Order: sequence, then structure tokens, then C-alpha cells
Amino acid sequence: MSELRVRLRPDIAAIAPYRQGRMAPEDAFKLSSNENPYPPLPAVVEAVASSPINRYPEGSALGLRVRLAEIWGVTPDEVYVGNGSASIIADLVTATSGPGDEVVFAWKSFEAYPGLTASAGATGVRVPTLPDGRHDIPGLIAAVTDRTKLLILCSPNNPTSTVITREEFDTVMASVPRDLLVVLDEAYVEFVTDPNAVNGRDVLPLHPNLIVLRTFSKAYGLAGLRIGYGIAAQYITDALRTVQVPLGITDLAQRAAIASLDHEEELLERVRVISERRDRFRAALLEQGWEVPEAQGNFVWLTIGERNAEVAAYLEANGLVVRANVDGLRITVGEEETIDLLLRSLGNVIAALRSGEPLAG
Repeated sequence: MSELRVRLRPDIAAIAPYRQGRMAPEDAFKLSSNENPYPPLPAVVEAVASSPINRYPEGSALGLRVRLAEIWGVTPDEVYVGNGSASIIADLVTATSGPGDEVVFAWKSFEAYPGLTASAGATGVRVPTLPDGRHDIPGLIAAVTDRTKLLILCSPNNPTSTVITREEFDTVMASVPRDLLVVLDEAYVEFVTDPNAVNGRDVLPLHPNLIVLRTFSKAYGLAGLRIGYGIAAQYITDALRTVQVPLGITDLAQRAAIASLDHEEELLERVRVISERRDRFRAALLEQGWEVPEAQGNFVWLTIGERNAEVAAYLEANGLVVRANVDGLRITVGEEETIDLLLRSLGNVIAALRSGEPLAG
């Protein structure tokens, strides 16, 4: 290829692309993307199979918006459907922020936040999470300035799996300007069992400057179809529809989401199984001597440190593909048979870390 290079925005060229969880070989378990281990329900498969894929989809996802509006007690125009919550966050940044503006979020948090912010020419303001993986609420409030156009709160937080409590959320909303758009990103909310955690359904009616994001990727098992939604005042969702890529939400995804809502209780029973498995897994890790933040998503977080890459490679060699961060591992709660395998492998890991010996095998 020619060495001639076209002109790109320097700030874009400097951004590291989003890196999804590693794919797993056929003989390994993929625990790197927080996917639901259960296959789709037959009714969902049937709904997708009936999609006329030679036709364009209904661009506004009206049928799904009507259904969600009934559930949330809002109008269909107050429901915005996008290609998963990450796509909606991209639209939110585009609709609110540009050069000279700031987007505030906790860090560590969802790895796409910085790139989506920079893509709009805005500046991401990263507020370090606390040692236990939770949001630093005073720090987030202090980071908000006249330049802040968007504040993102992630609960449960990805990758630490910790929640924002209702009290903490109320403190944030009482402290930031009323004309600042606040995003409550609840991609994993269905897995939450902590009664003190904030829930968007409860707080949305109280705050006209709030948008609540949900997804069908995790609890509902539709990660491969890319569909999520946000609930907010109509002028906010209208702005999002203005910047949205036209016809991006496939008919397959819309049909699958509606079928999932039709069979929601069956799907949420699977969620309850995963949440119980998560709690059991975390308790066993604590017994081994790991420090594990209180997990409320369908994953747990382990801080490893400088041997992080070595530990991730060791787990992969033992058939377990997890997501390696700079200094820790995010491990999805997957199939039941992975739990014993994880505990055996991580037991060897913690022994090696304590002794300083290399990991063998």
C-alpha cells in the first residue's frame, strides 16, 4: 500500500479504539463480555425468524417504544431506542457536547466512555473510583463545572460491579445544576439484589434532567442483536433522534426485544439464577483471600496489579477467557460448570501471587 496518508482529526488518531472482550477458542469458556450464557428462548428465535430482512425496519422502533412506554408510564415519544446503550451514549455526547465541553464520568468505568466523548471533540473528565470500586460521589460533584454538558453515572459500574445507592444518587442530583443532563447507565440493573441501590424507574419522575438507559443485551440475552433504550423528556429524545444514524435498529432486534418482554418473567428467572451464582462465586473468592468488591452485575472484579497479563494468560490456558484491564480482571458469571474451574484456577493464582512464584501450567 502507498505510504500516502489522508488527513484525520489529530484527536481521533490519538484515541485507542474500543476493544471488546476477547473471543474464546472452541474449547474454552468466554467470560470476557458479560454475555448471558443462556440461549435465546424459542419464542424469541421464532420472532426473529419471521423478520422480512429484505425490507428496511420501522426506523423509530415505534412498536417497541409503545410497549416500553406502557411499562414505564411515559409516552412513546419519551422512549428512545438505539443499538445498545453504548450507541445511545454516543448520541447523547453528540447531542450535548463539542469542543470545549466536558463529559464527567467515574474511572474505572465503561471503557467506551472516553472514546465516545473524544469522538465528539469534547473532553472526558475521569473521576477515580474509590478503593472498593464504588463511585466517588463528592469527587464527581466537584468535577462538574460550567463546561460540563453531561454527567454519566454507571450502576452497576462496569467493570467493578458496584452500585450507586439511592442516597448517593439523590445527593448528586441535589448538587449539580438543574440544566445539566445526567445519564444513569443501568445496563446491568436486572441483576441487582441490593435494596439500597438506585433504580431508574423510581427516580426518573423526580428529575427532568435525567435520562435512564437500559439494554436488552445482558439480562435478556440479545447481545448479538444490539438493542437498548433510554427514557427521558421528549425534547431530549427528539434531539437524540436528530443525531441518530437512520434505520440503524434492525427489525430482527425490534421483534426479539418485544418477544423478550412478552416472556420477561421466564427470562428474569434466568437472571435470578445468575445473580445467585454470582453471590456464591464471590463468597468463595473471599474465602480464598481475594478482595472482591460487592458485586451487583453479572460479573466480578479482581484487582491483580503488575502480574495482570500473566494471570489472564494462565486462565486462558486453563480454558477461561476473561477481560484483562490495566490492573485487574473482570470475570463474567457464565455457565455453572465454570465456577469450580474458576475457583481451582484462581486458588492457584492467589497462592502464586502471595509466594511470588510463577504460574505453572
